[in-house]
This record gives sequence, C-alpha cells and structure tokens, in this order.
Amino acid sequence: MNLSVAIRHEGPLLDFAAELPEGRITALVGPSGSGKTSILHAIAGLLRVRQARIRLGEAVWDDERVHLPTRLRPIGLVSQHYGLFPHLTAQANVEMSLTHLPKGQRRERARHYLALARVEGLEGRFPHELSGGQRQRVALARAIARDPQLLLLDEPFSAVDRSTRQRLYIELRRLHAELRTTILLVTHDLDEAARMADHLVLLRHGRLLQAGPTAAVLARPASVSAARLLDIPNVFAGEFIGTDAEGAALLNWGAHRLRLTPAPDVAVGTTVRWAVLPSNLLLVRPDKPWGEHLENPIPGRVCEVLELGGEALVWVVPDGLPETRMQMRIPVRSLRRSPLQVGDPLTLCLRAADIVPLADAPAHEP
Repeated sequence: MNLSVAIRHEGPLLDFAAELPEGRITALVGPSGSGKTSILHAIAGLLRVRQARIRLGEAVWDDERVHLPTRLRPIGLVSQHYGLFPHLTAQANVEMSLTHLPKGQRRERARHYLALARVEGLEGRFPHELSGGQRQRVALARAIARDPQLLLLDEPFSAVDRSTRQRLYIELRRLHAELRTTILLVTHDLDEAARMADHLVLLRHGRLLQAGPTAAVLARPASVSAARLLDIPNVFAGEFIGTDAEGAALLNWGAHRLRLTPAPDVAVGTTVRWAVLPSNLLLVRPDKPWGEHLENPIPGRVCEVLELGGEALVWVVPDGLPETRMQMRIPVRSLRRSPLQVGDPLTLCLRAADIVPLADAPAHEP
C-alpha cells in the first residue's frame, strides 16, 4: 500500500504532493525551515492543514470530509528528542504503546520489541540512565510495538554522536529488512539520506522539487534548485544549437561544443542549464593515446588541488572560460600516481550521458 500525500497550507507554507512506495525507506530531505517536520506532522494527524488528501492504500486519513485522529492512524512516530516518559522505565515506555492489549500480554510483547531494537537487558532502566543511542532504540521499540503500517522518523539520529549514529543506521536497516514497514525519514543530512533511503524526496520552501529512486535523484537532478540542494558544484549554461544524426543534443559552451543525451525538449537558440557530477569528470592521462572515441574533451588548467581524506578535489579552468571553475573528484591514490599541480594543463572528458540538462529555477528562488 503506497502512501499518497497532497497538502496545502499557509502557515507554514506547504504546497506538496508525493507518493511513498510501500515497504521502502523514503527520505524527505530539505534545508531547515523547508517544511519537512510540518509534512510529517500532517501525515501523523498532528497538524491540521488547510487542504489535505492523505491515503494509505485505499484507507483515507485526510480529505474534504475525513480527518482521522492520530490515535486511529496505523503509525509509529520517533522524534528527534525521543519523547520518552522520564518517570517510566524502558519496559513501561514501550508498554504505553500497547494499551490496546490485555495487560498480561503487554510485558511479553514489550520485551520482544526491546530485544528487536537491541536493548534487551535494559528493561528496568529509566531514560536518564540510558545513553543517547539506547534512548533512541527504546523510542524505536515503542514505535514499532504496535506493528505500524507506517513508521515516521523525525531527524532520529541528530542528537547522537557519529559512532552511535553509524550503529543506528545498521540497526534500522536490519529492522526494516525484518519488518518491511514503510518508513518516512525526515532529515536535512543528504549523506544520511543517501545511505539509508531507497526513495528520495527533495523539498524546498514547502514544495516538492524532485522524487524518485535515491540513486537516480542523486545522479540526475531535474532542476537547478534540485542541483543546489544536492550540493552539485558544476552547474553551467550553454546554447542549444540542435541535434546530431544520432539524436544527441549539441550545446555551445564558450569555445567548446558539447554532445549530450537525451536531448532537452527546447528550441534552437535556447540557453540550457546543465550539470555534471564531480565524480563523473574523467581525467585524460597524457601518457595514454586517445582518438575520436573520447567524448566531449575539455582542455584546461588546474587552478586548485585539495586532499580530503582519501579523496582529492581538483578545480580546473576550461580553456576559453577564464571565469569558470569545474570541480573534479578523484581518489588520492590516483593523484599519487599522476600528480597534479596548480597551472598544469590537462584534458577532461565529459561523457554525453553524464551531462544532465536542468530546468531553470523558479522566479521566486534565488
């Protein structure tokens, strides 16, 4: 059962519609203030919005006539700050989500889900006696104890240290593999979303920018705004001059002519914004011969080199475009084999399929 969401609201501003695939982890990603938590609260029934159409499969949670109370929605919710009752033990916190069961069944079921969340043996501890990671696991056990059809996670890893966060990533993935629950993960951390989510939803100013399988969205942003949100530095503009015999688009970019596929649906003479991922810029080694098979060769000169861990960032100024900088990412080991210094000439290769045409940013965006 997919979750279908369409929301409009003024305070906060929301104009959002998306569909979350069943049994998958979907990450809702956007900067602070973009409306992520408000959308999650609307799905949970905690925020009444001006207009909402929310369905899980055929079950209507919100529309013009229906507003299902939160307690009747088959959801589990884990907040950024855990939301545990400080005066109750871990066991009692989980049992609080099981009040629909006879009292005799609650203890056994709570213990089962605490073990599933890997906090067995801590049943008698109070929240202040638990570490941040342990409190998060207890909150997760409480959320899944009711066998929710939808699990809502609001920045669930932001309050723990990095090593704990890495362990929680693994444990959430294990839980998901076992339970196959549909999960909506709200986060501002793109790396976290890339690691955890099967499906990615990009949000800005309360509006959907792009949605789809995570790998596809990361590799091919649909618009300038999506590329900015994905922190892609290589966004440029060229003039569309037509197509070649094979149907590939041809762009004039300064003194360079680029070939890209598929061709954008625009008129000849249109300025086309385009992007290429730094990891998709290929360095042509001068000691290896190349011929006409090389796609979109761009000669230029190195203007900066930085090493960050096992990765090197190399900025290149293309010939004929002195104000333009292209960023390339390569393994440091490659830099060791073929050192690059500022001022060195080189040639970059841009594969036609790696050049991504972008829709322009809306007029209201910077």
